[in-house]
Amino acid sequence: MTGGARGEGAREEVARTEGVRAEGAWDPGRTPLLSVRDLTRYFPVKGKGLLPGRRAQVKAVDGVSFDLHAGETLGLVGESGCGKSTTGRAILRLLEPTSGEIHFKGKDVRAMGERELRTLRRQAQIVFQDPFSSLNPRLTVGDMLTEVLKVHGLHGDAPGRRKRARELLDLVGLLPEHADRYPHEFSGGQRQRLGIARALSVEPEFIVCDEPVSALDVSVQAQVVNLLKDLQAELGLTYLFIAHDLAVVEHVSDRVAVMYLGRIVEIGPAEVLYRDPRHPYTRALLSAVPRPDPGRRGETGRIVLEGDVPSPVDPPSGCPFHPRCWHPDRDASCSRIVPTLETTLDGTGRRVACTKVATSSDPHP
Repeated sequence: MTGGARGEGAREEVARTEGVRAEGAWDPGRTPLLSVRDLTRYFPVKGKGLLPGRRAQVKAVDGVSFDLHAGETLGLVGESGCGKSTTGRAILRLLEPTSGEIHFKGKDVRAMGERELRTLRRQAQIVFQDPFSSLNPRLTVGDMLTEVLKVHGLHGDAPGRRKRARELLDLVGLLPEHADRYPHEFSGGQRQRLGIARALSVEPEFIVCDEPVSALDVSVQAQVVNLLKDLQAELGLTYLFIAHDLAVVEHVSDRVAVMYLGRIVEIGPAEVLYRDPRHPYTRALLSAVPRPDPGRRGETGRIVLEGDVPSPVDPPSGCPFHPRCWHPDRDASCSRIVPTLETTLDGTGRRVACTKVATSSDPHP
């Protein structure tokens, strides 16, 4: 069983074990559940050819800022290597940030000690791109889930933890008897469901979905995406949904942020951004999406970017996109001025990092 309806018993148990999440939901004055400011993550480069006394760095994430409210889904898109996954892992401190601020429910994540981080691990989880490599091949599914519950002191004794493990499997569309199987006995879609069940086992409020469907067949992708949306509606979850499939991101996201070379270049409501992209890179990215309309065959409207993506070891000065930019108003200032995210004048709340797009000077992400 790879999909199917989840049992009423599982839904009733969720309502009990989540303590009716509204009581513990982060709300104070609609303060963001997650707030990220000027986040960077640099990796030192090892090898020959570097000048003595100088150490090159890969600027994987270079000044990312955004807010995420409870119950919202923010899609994070961009080309491979633009820093999407590194951003998600740095937020959870699976990778230590180089600089910047991260606040979760008003608390400084970078200042947290070991005990506070353990609390954060319950509140914020991650679903990895490759479910098989993230599952312990030596443990049955039941043992894997009960181990997590035991570590965090959840659901009492061993029988209580085994009962909860079966409920989690039911919640993600698997059968209770699957608890006795090992990861290699499942299909790719089933393994991703197991990864979701493991993330849900500690009853989190926030989940980083790191390319959760990119390794799956299209039909299975739809099942997993719909599962994530159903779980969000039932449990009040908040997602940072990282992907390169623009159609999937449009389907699941309330807002979308577009990354290029470690920076967010445009962020706004999904419907607005997909209907009327403003940043030259966003427009080029969306123009590459195939049109499933035989009547418009040949009308590609494709914007073909010239050249290669610059190296994050030696990014260009000024706007990181200017060497490949096709905007008719591009000029010498683009190679000098580093654009910041500013609100456009269309009243949609969209923010764009481009000096050639009409914006206001509102300083908040």
